[in-house]
Amino acid sequence: MRRFILLLAVVVALPLWTAETAQAARIKDVARVDGVRSNQLIGYGLVVGLDRTGDSQRSVFTIQSMSAMLSRVGIRMDPKQLVLRNIAAVMVTAKLPPFAQPGTPIDIVVSSIGDARSLVGGTLLMTALNGVDGQTYAMAQGPLQVGGFGAEGKSGSSVKSNHLNVGRIPGGATVERSVGIKLGDGQSITLLLDKPDFGTSRQVAQAVNAAAGALGGAANMAQSLDGARIVVEVPANARNNPAEFIARMEVLEVTPDAVARVIINGRTGTMVMGDKVRISPVAIAHGSLKIEVKERPQVVQPNPLTVADPAVQEQTDVNVTEQGGPIQIVPAGATLADVVGALNALGATPRDLVQIIQAIQASGALHAELEVL
Repeated sequence: MRRFILLLAVVVALPLWTAETAQAARIKDVARVDGVRSNQLIGYGLVVGLDRTGDSQRSVFTIQSMSAMLSRVGIRMDPKQLVLRNIAAVMVTAKLPPFAQPGTPIDIVVSSIGDARSLVGGTLLMTALNGVDGQTYAMAQGPLQVGGFGAEGKSGSSVKSNHLNVGRIPGGATVERSVGIKLGDGQSITLLLDKPDFGTSRQVAQAVNAAAGALGGAANMAQSLDGARIVVEVPANARNNPAEFIARMEVLEVTPDAVARVIINGRTGTMVMGDKVRISPVAIAHGSLKIEVKERPQVVQPNPLTVADPAVQEQTDVNVTEQGGPIQIVPAGATLADVVGALNALGATPRDLVQIIQAIQASGALHAELEVL
């Protein structure tokens, strides 16, 4: 029987779960400087050296790619004569991190796009990785690491573990072109919150203003524009070297705020609750319905002096049991510990709690956003 887990999410486990237990975080952990971002790269390539698990002759694009590659090295042959058992066409994806310079290695993901059965043991040939502008920013090549295995017998029986058509090459690409990044307009920079929230945006601005003297800036040097953007004026003595100013500013601590939210996965019975979830007084009655079906085969003998074979009839018994629970009052919860204690007092399983939380939210007694996965 599948086990269901009730996960109560807080930042850290402390003896008392109260609103004051929220933990501080550095600005660099909740926000980033506008303009400092990664870029997606993509490329098309070939994986060779497979153990007869590559694309079949139905993958026409693999045949065309192999023929074109051979022609570039001076080998010309009819594409119809190519056998692709050890070759697979793949798409290569990577993420170019900010400030990556030529020569920097980056990780890549290699995914089959044909009908190859496995990429285990393959080697990616040199593949150009392009950005959205069509320019080549990295070159990829190397042996694949596939987190799985597979085996197949002549009779058709097979065993397989994990996904065999996707592999990784740690450090498998080398950056060939860097992306220029501009830190603000020279006089100010903009901080972007990873999770927009007006309360967190105000706290970031207040933290920077409180440290204005240590940062060498003027009072009210930071201003919260909205729930996602904070504009910070760069001190005059730091405009020639904004990186040092940003490094000193990013280590300032703030206490992130967030909307109270309950996340439910109905398929697994998992429920995650934030520490700001509250409930109003509500009465709950929760019962369970059990249906049991039993089938008993019964042999029926033919009548005497008749020529017939015994017959088998199925006897079905259906039992329905409904267990009702008394109505219980769940008091208002001032903290997450109160909410958890009130729900656990119902004696319900984690899967039952998922249904109860949904019913409480429908009644309007749950003061939190409910997200169902």
